[in-house]
Amino acid sequence: MAPQPEEAPKPSPEESREWTMRFLRALGVDASLPASAERPGAHSALVRALLSSATVSSSPVPRVSCTLTVSSAATNAYNTLHGGAVAAVAEAVGMACARAAAGDKEMFLGELSTAYLSAARLDSEVEVEGLILRKGRSVVVTTVEFRLKDSKKLCYTSRATFYIMPVASL
Repeated sequence: MAPQPEEAPKPSPEESREWTMRFLRALGVDASLPASAERPGAHSALVRALLSSATVSSSPVPRVSCTLTVSSAATNAYNTLHGGAVAAVAEAVGMACARAAAGDKEMFLGELSTAYLSAARLDSEVEVEGLILRKGRSVVVTTVEFRLKDSKKLCYTSRATFYIMPVASL
C-alpha cells in the first residue's frame, strides 16, 4: 500500500490575506487608469475601434452588419477574441439594431446572453450581423451572430433584450 501524502499545513487567515493581496498587486489592481479612460464615452470609443465597414439596412427587418478584425488588444491569453470583447460588441451592435427599429427613444439593456461556440483567432476577420427578433411597445429583442469571414463558421451568438423607457406624461 502506498504511503499517504502529507497534508500541507493550512495557512492562517493573515497569510491567506497577504497571499491574495500580493496576487492582486501583481495583476495591477493598484495601478491608476490613464486619463483617456476616465472620459465619458471611452468605453464606446474602445468598442467602435474594433469594428469597421458598418452598414445599416432598414428593409422589412432592420439589420446591422460590420466587420471585426481580431487585434492583439482584444485577445485573451490563448490569442483568441476575448469573451468580454464579444459581449461588448454584441451590446453595441444590438443597440444599433434596436435604435434602427425603435427610433431615438431612450432604452436600456435588460439582458444579454452569449453562446461561445468556437474561437476567433488573432488577425482573423469576423462578420458581425445583428437583427431584430421581436419589437413591441416597450421591448426590443435582438440577435447578433459572429461568423468567421473566410469559412462562414458561426463562432458566437448573442441575444439581447432592450427595454424602452416610458415617456412621462405631465
